[in-house]
Amino acid sequence: MKLRQFLSDEDAVSPVIGVILMVAITVILAAVIGSFVLGLGDQVNETAPQASFSFEYETGSPNNLTITHESGDAIDAARVTIVGGGLDANWSDGTGSAGQISAGDSTTFDSDGDLDVSSGDTVRVVWTSQSGSTSATIQSWTYEG
Repeated sequence: MKLRQFLSDEDAVSPVIGVILMVAITVILAAVIGSFVLGLGDQVNETAPQASFSFEYETGSPNNLTITHESGDAIDAARVTIVGGGLDANWSDGTGSAGQISAGDSTTFDSDGDLDVSSGDTVRVVWTSQSGSTSATIQSWTYEG
C-alpha cells in the first residue's frame, strides 16, 4: 500500500460533509416551521409587565380606594382590570385615564359605585394580554379593617 496515495485520496470527504450540512439545514428549517405552526412565536410578546402599585383605602362617606402606579413599565389601561372588594372594573371605570398608565397615575373607586370592601377582602390589579389568552396579577392588597 502506498502511503502517499492514501493520504492524498479525498474522494469521500465532500459527500459526507454535504450530507451533514443538508441534514442540519433540514432540522433547522423543521424547527422554525414547527414553532410558527404551533404558535410558539406568538407567546413571546405576551409577558406580563413589571409594575408596582400602592393602595390607599379611606373610610368615610363614601369609602374610597385609590390605586396608584408607583413604578415600573407603562401599561395600556384597557389591559388592566381591578378585581375584588365588589369590583370587576377596568382601570378607566374609576377616575383613571383610558390611555397609558405610567408611574404617578392613579384611579379611585368609591362605595357609591361597586366598591364594597370588607375585612379580609383582597383587591387585585390584573393585566390581560391583547389576545386575551394570558393574564397575570400584577399587585394585590388585602383590607385588614
